[in-house]
Amino acid sequence: MSIEPGDFVTIDYVGRFEDGTLFGTSKWDVASTSGLAAAQGRGEDEYVPLSFTVGENAVIEGLDERLIGLTEGESTTITIPPEEAYGAVDPDRIREYDKEVFAGMVGEEPEVGLHVHAENGLHGDVIAIYDDSVEIDFNHELAGRTLVIDVAIHSIA
Repeated sequence: MSIEPGDFVTIDYVGRFEDGTLFGTSKWDVASTSGLAAAQGRGEDEYVPLSFTVGENAVIEGLDERLIGLTEGESTTITIPPEEAYGAVDPDRIREYDKEVFAGMVGEEPEVGLHVHAENGLHGDVIAIYDDSVEIDFNHELAGRTLVIDVAIHSIA
């Protein structure tokens, strides 16, 4: 049976960038040996196969579309360009704030790499600190990246 829109599937995945850098996985052995689990502060029970209904926008567009036609037990590698994943980097989502305004909004001093939750619900990362201001990137962390995902189809219902 081949996957069709509306099918409920369970898959394992290992996601990498084109340079081979791991960004996500459902497999504990991959996460633990690569250091991803420690970096994310996640335990073994948080790395489980992904289950969702194909065609209901539960996963990124490129993955959703490329699963169609695959069969149970099949494994493949899928390459997904940014426009079918998290989109291009939008320069309008990179914003600069006065250091004092930043401290008031976030409640702590700026540090490059700090992940912040803005009052408007946006999430971003501090990417630069200047004398009087802080630059925050509110793009998705995978925006602008081509994703290479190894997929194993466990079940189709």
